[in-house]
Amino acid sequence: MDKLRALLQRALGTVRQHMGTDQFGNKYYYIPAQKTLTGQALRERRLVEPVNKSVHEYELGHIPTEWEAWIRGKRKSPPTIEEILKNEKFREEIKIKGVSFEKDQQTTSKDGLLQPGKTQIKGHASAVVYGEKTPSEEPTSTANTFEPGSWIPADKKNPKN
Repeated sequence: MDKLRALLQRALGTVRQHMGTDQFGNKYYYIPAQKTLTGQALRERRLVEPVNKSVHEYELGHIPTEWEAWIRGKRKSPPTIEEILKNEKFREEIKIKGVSFEKDQQTTSKDGLLQPGKTQIKGHASAVVYGEKTPSEEPTSTANTFEPGSWIPADKKNPKN
């Protein structure tokens, strides 16, 4: 049936255009929008011819993300091999940075189990190391010697009083 369909498509002028091949060997094709002999409009299609023809052999990652975006119509032009390799290198760098960050955040206990690292809070009023400890010019009270009305704040408009 597929051979008959292919023959009819070639005879009617429906030819798929080879758009590219990825590093795994998958081939990508584009079929432009057209009308059939009965006048029915067919929309454009984008196809992939996988290297592994069996569905059970397909695994996540066998089609690069850039080609998958092109197939789904998320991007107009097909990706180049240089673009795919550049993006893969970038993803690997991010993975390496993520692993090193996780190692920095974790410590080992006596049992050899990983424990989450403790972060020191800085710059918050509830933190132990908040701000600098400098003597204040404002009067302080221990509440033992406090008498209501004994302290009057300085007049900011007239500092002599």
